[in-house]
Amino acid sequence: MIDEGLLSPGTSGHDGSVSDAVVCDALVTVEIALARAWGEVGAPPEAIVDSIGVALGWAGAGELAQGHGISVADLAAAGRAGGNPVIPLVKKLRAVVGDDAAEWVHRGATSQDIIDSALMLVAARAVAEIRDGLTALDRSLRSLAVAERDTLTVARTLTQHAVPTTLGARVAGWQQGVARALVRLAGVQLPAQLAGAGGTLAAFVERSDADTAARLVGAFAAELKLEAPSAPWHTSRWPVTELGDALVQTLDALGKMAADVATAARTEIGELAEGAGGGSSAMPQKQNPVAAVLIRSSALRAPQLGATLHLASALAVDERPDGAWHAEWQTLRELLRLSLGASALAAELIAGLDIDHDAIARNAAVSGGLILAERLSITLAPVIGTDAVTRIVAAASGGEDLHTLVADAVRDSGAALDVDELLDPEGYLGLAEHLASAPTRSEEER
Repeated sequence: MIDEGLLSPGTSGHDGSVSDAVVCDALVTVEIALARAWGEVGAPPEAIVDSIGVALGWAGAGELAQGHGISVADLAAAGRAGGNPVIPLVKKLRAVVGDDAAEWVHRGATSQDIIDSALMLVAARAVAEIRDGLTALDRSLRSLAVAERDTLTVARTLTQHAVPTTLGARVAGWQQGVARALVRLAGVQLPAQLAGAGGTLAAFVERSDADTAARLVGAFAAELKLEAPSAPWHTSRWPVTELGDALVQTLDALGKMAADVATAARTEIGELAEGAGGGSSAMPQKQNPVAAVLIRSSALRAPQLGATLHLASALAVDERPDGAWHAEWQTLRELLRLSLGASALAAELIAGLDIDHDAIARNAAVSGGLILAERLSITLAPVIGTDAVTRIVAAASGGEDLHTLVADAVRDSGAALDVDELLDPEGYLGLAEHLASAPTRSEEER
């Protein structure tokens, strides 16, 4: 095994649905589905179709074949000669099903039809799993946002304390990203591929007729529970790039959340902590935010993978490209793998998140009220002038007491302003509490 997850702990335990063994099962499944589709349009005898299914472990429409006996290692080794695993696979499958049925294995298809359809089948199953993880995360974030909608904290811009906000509003921002990712994933189209050597379906027409060939494509897609393609997409790679974009957006949303958690878990901040932090091999006092770190590591890898899909596959040449198509296989599988791991980890992270409200309050007060400088500029400047407000903020930044400075300025101006109210951060939250109570709707609610 080249990759058993040793260097990808963020996906360990969650990437089984995109393993080489599963891809191999999907390849076999697609070949069975093609034979069954031929049977649906009235070509081979039913007995032939049934014998192929039995010999190769057909498990039902949309399910992966099992017990076919094809060795992943052997197939990988044999695939080098022709540049893809389908060429040796067809030879092996024909030998398994016997002479009477052999001609109905891979009938009319090209290697790209089988690989594209197999990857779409694997993707459909993986995306369903990713959406399950995101849906659980979405529910947890909604609950957390409402629970913490009144928890005053400090908003940070460019790493510095800015204005008051609430923890609930911050969590609602995370939830918004997750909800949008769910929308994107729900809208992804995963079509089967069946177009023959040059994308014209000529071999299918030659073996039947134009009407039968057209019906064959729909029957094939139905056997796999994939969408029927409106046209061949051998070099029109929108199914791959759109899926890749949705996965990148998913990892973006999870990575943003993870980055915020990791920042808040810093020792000197200490506002958040993972319920089950990881230790250090050298420093026993540490409780590292491991889940957040691993999610962020996946998110950092995603844009480059998405770029590969666009720069290579989307710019495919001719009717089958020289390398661009091949570059998709691992790239798309890795994006699925990262999304599977990150979505599962994120759901666990939020479900077990520890919140230190004392630390949040302490950090919000650390600037001595200067997180209200914007409010002073808006409310106090018309009374005492902009320059005077600037001098007050500068003096407070230098260590003088802000409340005293503002109170003196208000008294000298004769204005009827309540200084305590003016310097109360709870009064300068805008719509933060509302935002925390009105999370973005997920696709299921639309």
